[in-house]
Amino acid sequence: MANVVVVGTQWGDEGKGKVVDLLTERSDLIIRFQGGNNAGHTLVVGDKKVILHLIPSGILHKGKLCIIGSGLVVDPEILLEEIAALKEKGYEVTTDTLAISDRAHVIMPYHKMIDHAREATQKIGTTGRGIGPAYEDKAHRTGIRMIDLIHPELLRKKIDSVFDEKQEYLTRILKVKGLNKGELIEKYQALGGQLKPFVIDTSVLIDRYIRQGKNLLFEGAQGANLDMDHGTYPYVTSSNTVAGQACVGAGVGPTRIDTVLGICKAYTTRVGGGPFPTELNDEVGERLRAFGGEYGATTGRPRRCGWLDLVALRHSVRLSDVSYLAVTKLDVLSGFETIKVATAYRSGSTLIEHMPADLELYPDLEMVYEELPGWEENISSVRTYDDLPKNCRAYIDYIEGKLGVKAAIVSVGPKREETIILKDLF
Repeated sequence: MANVVVVGTQWGDEGKGKVVDLLTERSDLIIRFQGGNNAGHTLVVGDKKVILHLIPSGILHKGKLCIIGSGLVVDPEILLEEIAALKEKGYEVTTDTLAISDRAHVIMPYHKMIDHAREATQKIGTTGRGIGPAYEDKAHRTGIRMIDLIHPELLRKKIDSVFDEKQEYLTRILKVKGLNKGELIEKYQALGGQLKPFVIDTSVLIDRYIRQGKNLLFEGAQGANLDMDHGTYPYVTSSNTVAGQACVGAGVGPTRIDTVLGICKAYTTRVGGGPFPTELNDEVGERLRAFGGEYGATTGRPRRCGWLDLVALRHSVRLSDVSYLAVTKLDVLSGFETIKVATAYRSGSTLIEHMPADLELYPDLEMVYEELPGWEENISSVRTYDDLPKNCRAYIDYIEGKLGVKAAIVSVGPKREETIILKDLF
């Protein structure tokens, strides 16, 4: 038995979906524990490209149960569209393969309207999916939960209690067109009816699996540097993305976690606004974007690209107590004569080895880089670590040495089979 948490260690988009997909083969239960449909996993299965936003990628495996945990905010329309798309591709989505926490919160239309209107002036870089406003209502204790959504009269009562305030905010403060309450209630009662068979107390189910000695896989979204408490605030997501949130967002105790797998790209990317110390606004950055296909799975936005940032990685490794690394997109670095890695920042005469909270420092930071020799070989067909080019292995060894964490997985391409497994986590 083993319970493994998978988290991103950068600013998201590290390739968690592929890694979770691989680990699912040895897992019995796959639990998504935070975020919403602002995240996207792109997976290549055979000749099929599948993009998932809410449902854990374990859904692509027969006989696996996937859970949408209480730590999520769920857009019912998007979830039903995702279920329909999976069924159309031939995947089984039933109450035997998917369960939704009755305590997860619901993204309502006014959340998305508020998100879009605010982004027009605030420019935080939100996806506009209503994630932040839904989490706000959760903290304000005015949120609507899945348990409300699936009971028509309870839903009507909940919407009645918040509607006037939301309508006032939309029309008078944000200056956008308001909503029709009757239509809203009718629509969401219908959505609740469709999702009702999937909604249960998932914490009880998870506990049962643990007591039976099953293998559990906890899947996070985004990355540690987008964490609401520990990221580059306010340019962060609206939930906690570090490993500790797996316990809160799934409903288990911390002693139940055995291993934390931190996913990191062989370089660094970021979507949206906010500090990005190693960003490259030159031909190298363009090459990384082109070769890596660095466009958001949720929004299609081009990702900002840069060299590997060990300061940011050290921050993430410490926060989540990462046990092992999964290094992804190593193949994108093939063809570089030299590869740079940021080992520290410099502000004037001060050397900074840990991520500062003060965002005013970032624009003037200088990178302290070390250069490593690159490799020319195409590595996408390599399946064993020893068959990687010497300089490629040296790059992985360098990262391990600097972080004090060993790599368990090395990804050399987007397909399932384009992977080198160094450590069995189950």
